[in-house]
Amino acid sequence: MDFDYRPATYFNGTGASALLVKLTYPESQWGEEICIFATALDGELFFEIVDFYGNEYQSKPEVSKRPLNLQELILLIESLEVDPEAEIGNINQTLAGIPIAESELYPQLKDYFAQKRVHFGYR
Repeated sequence: MDFDYRPATYFNGTGASALLVKLTYPESQWGEEICIFATALDGELFFEIVDFYGNEYQSKPEVSKRPLNLQELILLIESLEVDPEAEIGNINQTLAGIPIAESELYPQLKDYFAQKRVHFGYR
């Protein structure tokens, strides 16, 4: 796995926002899906995490000067948090699971999480 892999850009010329990854948590009783977007603004990339409920996520990092490498994106995914006082839909319980990841920009991300799911006994 090439953890240093970094896409040259997130954008294909069709807009200032791009879907980086879609995360699905099949073990969640709510069938959660979370999407991570990057938006270019004033020469920086801002990361936005969106779910069905409209939770406000804390991500690390929140901003970057360039596209994240694979390792940085994995860290962002694995460190997602929602303030327990403000969470909607028990999302922190869902985040404790291991997602299925889909990304056109990071082809190895799917394999990383698939291997991790197998290692921890998820099917």
